[in-house]
Amino acid sequence: MKKPWVKKLLIGIAILFGIILLANFGLNIWLKTQLPDYIKKNTDYKVSYKSLNVDLATGNIYAYGITVNNKNPQNVSVIGLQGTIDTLKISRFGIYDAVFNKVIASDDLLLAHPNLNIVLAKPVDKKTGKKTNPVRFENIRINRGTINIFKHTKQKFLGVTDLDMYVENLQLTEKSVEDQLPVVFDHYSIKGKDFFFQPDNVYTIRINKITTKNGQMSVEDFRLTPLIEFNLFKKLYPKKPQLYQFKIQKMDFKDVVLKKNKVSLANATFQNPDILVYTTNAIPDKLKKPFNFELNLDGIRLNNAKIQINKPDGEKLLSAKEVNLKIDHFEFDKDISKEIIPVKYKDFSFSGKDIQYYNHQDINIGSIAINPKKGNIQNVSIVPNGSVTDKSTMNLKARQIAFNINKWEIVDKKLNLDVKDVLVNEVNGTIKSGSPKKTNKKADFNGIQFPVLVRNVTLKNSNITYDKDSQPLSFNSLNATIKNIELTRNTKSGGLAVNIKDYRLATKNFAYKTKFYNMTGGLLTFDKNKIRIDQFAMKPLVSRAQFIRMIPVESDLYDLKASQITAVGNWELFSEDKFFHANNATIISANANIFRSKIPADDPKEKLLYSKLLRSIKIPMFIDQFQLKNSVLEYEEDTPKSSGPGKLTFTNFNMYVKNLNSAKMKGKPTQVDIRIDCTFMKTSKLFVSWGFNTADQSDRFSIAGKLNDIPAAALNAFVVPYMSITATGTIQEMLFNFKGDPRGIGGTFNLKHQDLKVSILDKKSKEKKGVLSAVANIFIKSDSGKFPESVVVEDVKRDPTKSFFNLFWKGIEEGLKKTLIGINVEKTEKAVKSTVNTVKEVKGAVIETKKEVSDEIKNEKKKGIFRKMFNKKENPKTQ
Repeated sequence: MKKPWVKKLLIGIAILFGIILLANFGLNIWLKTQLPDYIKKNTDYKVSYKSLNVDLATGNIYAYGITVNNKNPQNVSVIGLQGTIDTLKISRFGIYDAVFNKVIASDDLLLAHPNLNIVLAKPVDKKTGKKTNPVRFENIRINRGTINIFKHTKQKFLGVTDLDMYVENLQLTEKSVEDQLPVVFDHYSIKGKDFFFQPDNVYTIRINKITTKNGQMSVEDFRLTPLIEFNLFKKLYPKKPQLYQFKIQKMDFKDVVLKKNKVSLANATFQNPDILVYTTNAIPDKLKKPFNFELNLDGIRLNNAKIQINKPDGEKLLSAKEVNLKIDHFEFDKDISKEIIPVKYKDFSFSGKDIQYYNHQDINIGSIAINPKKGNIQNVSIVPNGSVTDKSTMNLKARQIAFNINKWEIVDKKLNLDVKDVLVNEVNGTIKSGSPKKTNKKADFNGIQFPVLVRNVTLKNSNITYDKDSQPLSFNSLNATIKNIELTRNTKSGGLAVNIKDYRLATKNFAYKTKFYNMTGGLLTFDKNKIRIDQFAMKPLVSRAQFIRMIPVESDLYDLKASQITAVGNWELFSEDKFFHANNATIISANANIFRSKIPADDPKEKLLYSKLLRSIKIPMFIDQFQLKNSVLEYEEDTPKSSGPGKLTFTNFNMYVKNLNSAKMKGKPTQVDIRIDCTFMKTSKLFVSWGFNTADQSDRFSIAGKLNDIPAAALNAFVVPYMSITATGTIQEMLFNFKGDPRGIGGTFNLKHQDLKVSILDKKSKEKKGVLSAVANIFIKSDSGKFPESVVVEDVKRDPTKSFFNLFWKGIEEGLKKTLIGINVEKTEKAVKSTVNTVKEVKGAVIETKKEVSDEIKNEKKKGIFRKMFNKKENPKTQ
């Protein structure tokens, strides 16, 4: 027998179940008859349906034949709904919240054959904090739907047809659209056609078809299209820097997650994208609030893309074809956007063909392939387009540029770069230097971790010309290797400092052309310890007559060549601490012709002595031993009164210089000693010892020498055209020992000579003037004797606008005067001038007498002729 309480419990349960059944039955009857009116009275919507069933216990709702509309379509504070739904199924509908809190929420929503127009509510007013009535569905399923979503302004925002979709945890409000993302969800499955999306008044996005299978989404025929033309865009949006236009044939990706401000997806592939970007001159406003967007792409592929970027004037700036890009683990967020490289990735590769860039230089690249470890660029050409004339330009072609990288990373927001090697192969063309522009703006290197290392740079088989101020420097068959380049901050200038551990350069047939010269060499090799130049030549480009017309003041014209120039030592020419130290420097078989004309005006600039010139070299420079071997030196000079240039010749010229320096190398001597031996005028031996101290601020010097066995006639090549005299006899020995400084020169001079006589020539006919020659020889000591005494040369003042050799010649000239004419040179010169003037007067009187006699004879002859004529007339017989 059952217990009484069990019976009562069963009766209670039965009664409760009955009540629920009656309530559920009554609720369904009420919903069918009264719910539309209730919704109409208590919500913002009008709803009608053919059938509706509600399970009060579970909150499940099933309806079909539904029509929904807003009571007040003009109310933008709530979501607008208008359209039809064949079938509606809602699981666990929050009836209480819908009735009392006016919040429509459900765990699951099924819409079959919906045809809906949805108007999003107006965004929240941040000042008042007023909230709109939300619609929240955690999971939504749509079958064969047609959905159009509009903003509260009635502007179409989103549209799709034939939509089959399943989304978990969907959230959609106007607030999401403006502040973060238009829709967010966790998982999805979607299929549809004719997608339309207009995020603003500038762009529309259209998609022909979207399908999803096993988490893999495919998007076909994606188009981002501007709504306005570019010229109108610049007027309406003066702060926007770009306008975009995209066409993508197909996009594939999976595992899409949209959540708050985060977008993540995996294995995104873009097939045949066609990207067009219009740029403007706009400077965008700074963001008022920090960037708050996060993008995570676990694998992205861009296949066979076509890219074009246009300038503000509509002309092409950049274009590329067959672009392929692969990025693994691509990340972008608020913190990463502040880095020097504003994206993070695990690995990437980039390739493309027919890449063109148009600026003041037109750059064309046949193909390019780059990844974090290496790069290879083929068939590069850089051509100036003539739009800018004051900038540096390049007109180059290169077959290959390749590099390998040891390290490429961002550490503490700074780029850490270590390049293993760089290869530049077969570069041909010209680099032209433009006019440098002065700027007070200092370079910003805060984003770089120093030092930047480049382990090895190789330049192969190239022909390069560097042209600055129309003075081209050309290297043919150029090969160069630079090792261990280190870029650091230049603490003095604020720019970059370059340190190079080792280098080597080799080139054939190099040339350097200036305004007046063409310098060439058969071979040049240059490294950190050795320099060699073979078959060097420096040839004038103009004739002597042209040179004289082209120069404003007097200057030398050089014609030089040398068989070989070498230097061996150790030097640093590229770092902040530059220096040059050669153990030995040699010039072999040089041939130098120096021509100077006195026709142009004198150069008023001060000519520095060699000690000061060396001291003015800015870097420490020291050459232990400098040698000039087996060379020829010719000096020619003419004046407005000379008939052709005078010429001095030095053959078999050998010069030995010890301690050639700039007085800036610590621990090295500063005394320069020079020894010269040569053949003077192809007949006589000349020996010179010359010295000075570059550290001596007073620029004192000494020069001594000896000249043996000079036939006076050997000097005629210089004195005949220059002074219109000839000399005979012999200078058996000339000794000089001078000391000097910038003020002048002095010392001793000794001349041993025999049978020395001069002949004064007519400047035009070059015939000997007998009387003047005889007068001049009266005052010249023709023989010095066996042991002539030295004369003292003193008070020879220097003209600071003249060279050192002008001062040296003044010392020699003063010594010759005192030796040949005597100590009282000035008195003798006056006597010579007086005698010459007397001779000229006598000569003039003789000429005048000759002229008078000649005139008298002519007159007599004329008279005789006339007399005969008259006599003939008076004689009748003659008639």
